[in-house]
Amino acid sequence: MSYEDHNVTFYGFTAVPRDPDVLFKDHPTASGPNPKQDLFTIDDFPLLTSPIVQEVREFVKKELNEQTYNHSHRVYIYGTALVKTHFPHWSYDHETYFLACLLHDIGTAEKFLATTKMSFEFKGAIVARNLILELKGHEDQADSVCDAIIRHQDIFVKGGNITMIGQILQLATILDNVGIRANLIHPQLIETTCAAFPRNGWSEVFGRTIEKEEHLKPWCHTTSFEVANWQRGMSSQFATDVRGNKVMAKYE
Repeated sequence: MSYEDHNVTFYGFTAVPRDPDVLFKDHPTASGPNPKQDLFTIDDFPLLTSPIVQEVREFVKKELNEQTYNHSHRVYIYGTALVKTHFPHWSYDHETYFLACLLHDIGTAEKFLATTKMSFEFKGAIVARNLILELKGHEDQADSVCDAIIRHQDIFVKGGNITMIGQILQLATILDNVGIRANLIHPQLIETTCAAFPRNGWSEVFGRTIEKEEHLKPWCHTTSFEVANWQRGMSSQFATDVRGNKVMAKYE
């Protein structure tokens, strides 16, 4: 493999700092108390309609509940807007990012969550990679999506790098789930996105999903959000933070 391979850039493997505090340090548009908020609405980010995207959307719509399906679309919109405003020089395939968004929580589907001992991100990443390959997607595309999904809850990893698509996915999911860095996008984008893809109690739905996985699998990766030596039966700080998402509360 050559690291000058076009596919490294095209499929979003470009290395960027893992830690958002490093990524945004002294950033010209994203740092400080009043970051740039381009006046975007959801209409500025039409969804892709390629054959593989359409097939993946049908798959996830069948397997996921409505709230998770809508969350996956909001993540695509927010991530795309974050990049357009604050990292306009970043280059990656938007279809690959959309596939990562659509599939990033597939491991929480009833079909998978309680039928594997693996953490939902890892199981979901395998399901996503296999699906993209079955649909004749490029192997590098499948690998990029798989890598991003595996790492999309590595929120507390500070050192090193992550793929560009992996970082966008992390920033957008934590924004929608907890409200972190929501000030980097315009409130009107949040309002119009939540109108098109309603939350319908997403904070409570995802909070219950967190608690369910931690109860079933107290070794799972999601417990990295909890206190050290977290035990089954203890409360979940992560679920509490999700339910306490003040930024998105009015859209619930």
